[in-house]
Amino acid sequence: MLFLAHLPVDIGVVAVFFCQSDPGMCDDWDATGGANHAYVFTGELTPVAVPAKGETLLGAVTALRCHPADSPSEEPVLGRLGGAPDGLQDDETPDCPRCAARMAFTAELEEGHDFATSANFGGGGRGYVFSCTPCRQASFLWQR
Repeated sequence: MLFLAHLPVDIGVVAVFFCQSDPGMCDDWDATGGANHAYVFTGELTPVAVPAKGETLLGAVTALRCHPADSPSEEPVLGRLGGAPDGLQDDETPDCPRCAARMAFTAELEEGHDFATSANFGGGGRGYVFSCTPCRQASFLWQR
């Protein structure tokens, strides 16, 4: 699985991964298909140093920053935290795998600006992160 993002949210830090071993051949758009996963980490996280040599596989790194929607910015915006999903298809909000309650929308991610380093959400798609606060569970899916 390819690491996509880590998002600091109310329940902890959500780390999002999705299948890119054979793009287009795994059901990485499905929140419950097994080709993607969102993990919730709680407590203090310590960043790991970048290896001195070898390939890191991160062609580009983009940081999401809190930015008020009503103020202009020169920075490209590649997603948002909270609010409501701006779905490209029908509502696909998943149920929590533990308690079966409908999960809450947490974040929306866009593919990126450079084709060579962007996430593969089928060309122009968006990724959606959902969470269940009581169970500390998260899920990820994308639509195009």
